[in-house]
Amino acid sequence: MITQIANSGRGGIEFCIRVGRAGLFLLSTLCQRPKWSQAWPLLSVQLYRVGIMSLPIILLSAIFIGMVVALQGYNTLQKFGAEQELGQLLALSIVRELGPVVTALLFAGRAGSALTAEIGLMRATSQLSSLEMMAVNPLWRIIAPRFWAGFISLPLLTILFNVMAIWGGQLVGVSWLGVDDGSFWSNMQSAVHFHSDVLNGIIKSIAFGFVVTWVAVYQGYYAEPNARGISEATTKTVVYASLLVLALDFVLTAVMMGGW
Repeated sequence: MITQIANSGRGGIEFCIRVGRAGLFLLSTLCQRPKWSQAWPLLSVQLYRVGIMSLPIILLSAIFIGMVVALQGYNTLQKFGAEQELGQLLALSIVRELGPVVTALLFAGRAGSALTAEIGLMRATSQLSSLEMMAVNPLWRIIAPRFWAGFISLPLLTILFNVMAIWGGQLVGVSWLGVDDGSFWSNMQSAVHFHSDVLNGIIKSIAFGFVVTWVAVYQGYYAEPNARGISEATTKTVVYASLLVLALDFVLTAVMMGGW
């Protein structure tokens, strides 16, 4: 009994240590004040690697998800004779929930894991230690550009996801299932509001981008400098980021809908 209590206490203390270290790491990253003439080239490279390179999987997934939502929604609405409301159902589902959440999960799996593996490899090959020996802060040179690139990229990727998903749903609903084109777009325009729907979805994507990138760079920076450590850090990035996105989505949805 005493051993179980001691193990529980030890686990709680270790958890608090990790949370505190992650918070200090984030604070140190945010407090960096680089010169823009030096920081912009680093940031632009990471924007390409993190954002542009993630476009194919984001856009392809968006098209198929939009098509599936339209097909399932049409079959459900048809039972009630409300298939003309397909545009409204599709847009609200994508803009409010599926767009920010699915984009964040795909981003964590593709870009987040890549960031963790890259930074972890730098740790394993002593590149970070070499920067410190040359009086170059690795938080400014390595971590900050990647953090801000992920933070900027995810909201933009979410917007593109929403557009492509709605387009994919329109292909299925209008071109395949025969929903009236005018009713599809007019019902969508009348149901979707910028502040309560579109803007809230963008706010979610900003929060998700912050959390996912924070987890990715933190896990990479503190990964054990060996192959097993990098592998475990990459796995932790995908798992922790995905769980945090889903939990944060519930909290943000409750707040935005007035539940709290």
